[in-house]
Amino acid sequence: MASTDVAPILSQGVGYGVVIGIGAFFTVVMAGISWTQNRYTRFSTKTSEEFNTASRSVKPGLIACGVVSAWTWAATLLQSATVAYEYGVSGPFWYAAGATVQIFMFSVLAVKVKQNAPMCHTFLEIVYKRYGAATHIVFIFFALATNILVASQLLLGGSAVVTALTGMNVYAAVFLIPTGVCAYVVLGGLRATFLCDYSHTLIVMIVILCKPSDAMANRILYERHHADGWSDFMFNVYTSNPLIGSPGAMWDLLKHASEVRPVAGNTDGSYLTLKSNDALIFGVIQLCSGMGTVFLDQGYWQRAIASRPKTAVPGYILGGFAWFAIPFGFATTLGLSAVALTDNPAYPTYPNPMTKTQISSGLSAAFGAAALLGKSGSIALLITLFMAVTSSSSSELIAVSSILTFDVYKTYVKPTAAPKELIFVSHVMICFFGLVMAAFACIWNAVGVDLGWLFLVMGLIIGGAVFPAAFTLCWKGQTKFGAIAGCLGGLVAGVTAWLVQAHVQYGELTITSTGGSYPTLAGNVAAVLTGLLLSFSISVIKPDDFDFAITRTINSASPVATPRSEASESEPREESLDGKEKEGKDQEAVVDELPTELAEDREMMEDAEVLRDPKGLQRTFYLALILSCVLSFIMDFLIPMPMFFSHYVFSKGFFVGWVVIGFLWVFFAVFTCGILPIAETWQFWRMLYGETIGRKKKSRA
Repeated sequence: MASTDVAPILSQGVGYGVVIGIGAFFTVVMAGISWTQNRYTRFSTKTSEEFNTASRSVKPGLIACGVVSAWTWAATLLQSATVAYEYGVSGPFWYAAGATVQIFMFSVLAVKVKQNAPMCHTFLEIVYKRYGAATHIVFIFFALATNILVASQLLLGGSAVVTALTGMNVYAAVFLIPTGVCAYVVLGGLRATFLCDYSHTLIVMIVILCKPSDAMANRILYERHHADGWSDFMFNVYTSNPLIGSPGAMWDLLKHASEVRPVAGNTDGSYLTLKSNDALIFGVIQLCSGMGTVFLDQGYWQRAIASRPKTAVPGYILGGFAWFAIPFGFATTLGLSAVALTDNPAYPTYPNPMTKTQISSGLSAAFGAAALLGKSGSIALLITLFMAVTSSSSSELIAVSSILTFDVYKTYVKPTAAPKELIFVSHVMICFFGLVMAAFACIWNAVGVDLGWLFLVMGLIIGGAVFPAAFTLCWKGQTKFGAIAGCLGGLVAGVTAWLVQAHVQYGELTITSTGGSYPTLAGNVAAVLTGLLLSFSISVIKPDDFDFAITRTINSASPVATPRSEASESEPREESLDGKEKEGKDQEAVVDELPTELAEDREMMEDAEVLRDPKGLQRTFYLALILSCVLSFIMDFLIPMPMFFSHYVFSKGFFVGWVVIGFLWVFFAVFTCGILPIAETWQFWRMLYGETIGRKKKSRA
């Protein structure tokens, strides 16, 4: 079959079933969880504080899981496999390492949020309080641009693979994927995204890691063409698959591929080396682009805002470590499998290699899964991708909803809006942005922009605002003009360097030329560094001396109010004709408080004590600063650069150890995102069981 005409492996019915069915299932589940939450906890989804900030009560395990989920885009799975297919073992490493350090660095900002603006809803509220409307509007532009680019990437990559595997109409996929997500986010708000983060991320990791039954392994050759069973990847590829079956066999196949299809810029053209010039360039682009998408995406700030004061740093550090396992493990499996099996008759494009369009669209993972496991592999990849896309989409929806609600509607349209009105606006904005992200994905698809191009170009558009955003919280000397100049100057410099390099190198400006490695590298580096230089140099000429006590007053009218107090304040109070009767009802309410609510009250009082003394978090700030710097140095220099400069090519034994490390890392991620959140809330589940099942048993007795 020609590489330009690969028939779908699955039927359209499977595509529609996954997209519509799973979305509907999680909507029903979230409706039940929201009812349980409203019935048995202090945290009512009917209040704007709970809906947009999860009442600032989330523990580190769930924060880590949320970070992993928000950072696991379609590109995390598809683009990481693409760079593995293009560059070999260096691709998965640089994809993971280049985008993990931003999470480590953001732990510093997470502490600063708790120190300097503990009651804010968005980081843009801090910008408005410090600099005023003009700077606020500039930052709103960059924040929304980030969310639009990220969200449309999710749908662009997800819909491309759904279409390739099932033949489902690409535009139908673009609009149907966010429909179910909008429904369950409207029902549950930010906490709903955390809970779906947990379930979706756990499913992704299980599919990446776990081993199928022996019967399934023995039937893979048959299933490749006929079966509709379930399967998974890492254990299968490296232990039982008849086409590969072990790390040693993978090494042999990659060595053969290096001889048949050598990689330009790699030592000896090998797929088994970290000395890859293009992979290193990609790593730098990933670092610059990732800084923009983390530092300017309200979704990450929202997780910092939602965390308890002393748990933000552990949440982000654990989340960074856990996330590394997903692109590294996934691409080291499916991306390298695609390289190893390109010359195998089982590969969908055989006897031809993949086209540049197919590679840039992220189809190496899909073709690798199909070659390895047939229909079962395609179904597994389809579900994994759907989980990743919908989970990160929910983060983008609630993030944009918060910006449009608090930074646009409440700031410029109706400053006196009541909590119930803000809830309604949040619901409307979630649905509105669902349409916007789908519309942009359709536009990119119609003009021929694919996932790879958008991924590389995104950073040069938003990178100028990275350091001005960080300095807003961390440096009292940054001025309003320095912040604005850094943002806009970085944008101009990034776009200019990008287009000039593309024209000089290729002699034309096309989608192909502007998506090249060197033009996008020039644009990304120019945007980030120009933003840094302008914001710093302009500010030091006449530095500000800002007092962060001002930002600590944001939304601070009732810093220790319970989430339910907001609802009660917005509702008319019933007047009792009999004062004694009213007093009796109040006493009865106190007696009837649930153990789950009392435990939540204790935690809220502890958090309030911490926030009253922001200097008490200074030790946590220094810890975050040291950890982020040390871990970033180890991950992006100490590990890869000696192997890069020595031109080391992996031996078979070293490659086996490399794969084993990948397995161990994924196991750690499963513990962090699957077991830790349950362990942290074990007391709550025990008390909830006592209030529901236990009480019913006693009443029957």
